[in-house]
Amino acid sequence: MRAPTGDQYELSFTAGGHELTATITQVAAGIRELRIDGVDLTEPYPLDATPPSGCGIVLVPWPNRVKDGVWEHDGQARRLALTEPALDNAIHGLLRYRPYVVTQRDAASVTQSADIFPELGYPFQLETSVRHELAADGLHVTHTITNTGKAPAPVAIGAHPYPKIGGVPTGDLTVTVDAATHLDVDERLNVIGESAVDGTRFDLRAGRRVADLELDDGFADVAMQDGHVAHTVSAPDGRTVTLWADENFGYVQVYTSRSFATSTTSDVAIAVEPMTAPANALNTGRGLRWLAPGESWSASWGIRPSGF
Repeated sequence: MRAPTGDQYELSFTAGGHELTATITQVAAGIRELRIDGVDLTEPYPLDATPPSGCGIVLVPWPNRVKDGVWEHDGQARRLALTEPALDNAIHGLLRYRPYVVTQRDAASVTQSADIFPELGYPFQLETSVRHELAADGLHVTHTITNTGKAPAPVAIGAHPYPKIGGVPTGDLTVTVDAATHLDVDERLNVIGESAVDGTRFDLRAGRRVADLELDDGFADVAMQDGHVAHTVSAPDGRTVTLWADENFGYVQVYTSRSFATSTTSDVAIAVEPMTAPANALNTGRGLRWLAPGESWSASWGIRPSGF
């Protein structure tokens, strides 16, 4: 029986006495497994499962939510499919259930592409690709979007990794997100404003124990150093997994799940989602990029282990 995430691309790379391995899926170009010397760096899930809670998937041409699935373009209300029906929102773009096509592959990397054609609520045409590559410092992910249509197209990029340190309950990890602004939301998790994180439970800049958190929250004003942002999870023994991203990723969503298919049912999983635009960007324009016909745009992020 074929896996519900389609073909599986096994990658490996050895350097400095360590072996990195990854399994990348055909559907949603997702990360199903990422390991160093057999130790999980992201939440894995079984071959016969669909990605739990969006685990590892690509979020294009928008990440997060569009309120009511409605946005306005050229004086016309565009209505997207409500892919989060419980909250009446459209969520995580158009490619999370679609298969990609391999355009390049070797032992340590795979590049996949997927086209977006005009459809309900999104009348634009795009060529998208994502490259997953293992290197000495971890996993590198590069997204490229090209507007192949005849009109400017609004785009944003996100990803949905769940960092982990195998053998350590995720609840015992410390998560650090260097972001100064919290995006305030209503009961349907749609953005209604923003506020400084100082003195609030949303201040993750000094590190917080994951077990103490209950989050599905976006952040802005992410600190950038040398053209990169960095978010980390750390184990009590000093091992660290860093999710880094380039200057395009000025926003991040942090989500904790206690219903994720973790190996310990009482444990918690945490998603740290790099995003080039926050929730509802199709309406607010915040972080949104408009590509002219024929224009391409690339953005990169990755996962770097330390202390293993």
